[in-house]
Amino acid sequence: MAAKRTAQAVWEGDLLRGHGRVKGTSGGLPETQVSWSARTEASGGRTSPEELLAAAHAACYSMALSAGLGRLQKPPTRLAVEATATFDKVGDGWKVVSMELSVTGKVAGITAAEFEGAAKAAADGCPISGALKGNVAVSVHARLE
Repeated sequence: MAAKRTAQAVWEGDLLRGHGRVKGTSGGLPETQVSWSARTEASGGRTSPEELLAAAHAACYSMALSAGLGRLQKPPTRLAVEATATFDKVGDGWKVVSMELSVTGKVAGITAAEFEGAAKAAADGCPISGALKGNVAVSVHARLE
């Protein structure tokens, strides 16, 4: 059975001075303010589509890595993932140009090389990585606690 998830956004005003809000319909993502300046300058307590994309990627990737480590019979005690989306001007427009995933793991009985291999494989297996593939450069940095 396919899972569908829905989010809603409302924007008011022009791009540069306007503002908006976004929320998930599940109740898990509360209404959050967005603005152009939060994308390109200081966030000012607001979020951006790129921050939301980074959050989605961090969550998805942590699940994919947990599953991969489980298949190796080395389930993690803890995975801390930070995802950084870079939004930059390319030609006449703007684009998410890269996503950097940094993961620190606490995993019993695994070597650093095994963890790095599992971390790289998880980036290929994560559905959000798959959605970005061919359009956004994704890099992975992994280390054990």
